[in-house]
Amino acid sequence: MCLRKSLLAAGILLACLTVPAQAGRSCEERALTLETFRLAMASAEQTQQQLEQLGASVAIVGRVGQDLSKYGLRYTHVGVVFHGADGRWRVAELLNDCGSDRAELWYDGLGTFFLDDMFSFDSVLLLPPPELARQLLARLQDGPLLRTMFSARYSLTSYPFSTRYQNSNAWVLETLAAASSGNRLYTREQSQQWMQKNGYQPTELHLGTLTRLGGRMFKANIAFDDHPNELRYSGRIRTVTVDSIIQFFMARNEGWQVREIPAPLPKRY
Repeated sequence: MCLRKSLLAAGILLACLTVPAQAGRSCEERALTLETFRLAMASAEQTQQQLEQLGASVAIVGRVGQDLSKYGLRYTHVGVVFHGADGRWRVAELLNDCGSDRAELWYDGLGTFFLDDMFSFDSVLLLPPPELARQLLARLQDGPLLRTMFSARYSLTSYPFSTRYQNSNAWVLETLAAASSGNRLYTREQSQQWMQKNGYQPTELHLGTLTRLGGRMFKANIAFDDHPNELRYSGRIRTVTVDSIIQFFMARNEGWQVREIPAPLPKRY
């Protein structure tokens, strides 16, 4: 059985017979095919092997949940994968609650991380330098500390320098900012100030008026009212993406490493 454990309270979310709709989709459940299950487990195994070969205890792991190539983006969602005290690999991540304007933090198994309606099973690892890895692992093992950069108010397109909403990637980035400071940042405002001071550049998406209005009117998990007026009225939406996180930390020349992992080969029946 695959388990999803809340950082707020442990419990079983769904059995592995359906795919849970998270990270911006509705609560509609769909049958899980054997091939999808196989690819998810194979992706998890490849990721674990990479981590163990590199001697890593913690890393940022990204997946391809949908096709964003028209925006020049590849990976859509990140979590923090770590080796727990019980010897198991887990992923800490923020997930949207069934297309609503709410989110929660979860502990997932690696297999479950790759079961979330993937567009592609390609993945990526961003490995921090040793001291930052130690600071990050300390946060992951302290539930209350890990939640200091968390907001339950969700928007898929949350603005990186506002605390009104948060998306999954923004939570990871703000958590990394706190760890990069030696865990001396205690609020989202402080993390965002650190990001600005250190030159973080969000991804700018160019969205037409109908796209923005349609998102706000018909989807509870998309909002634009946290963006500066001069940007949103011109259709320039800036948000945290996996690509922008990777570019930011690799540019710091602190010893970060990137490992891209191609999708497992489909099985020939």
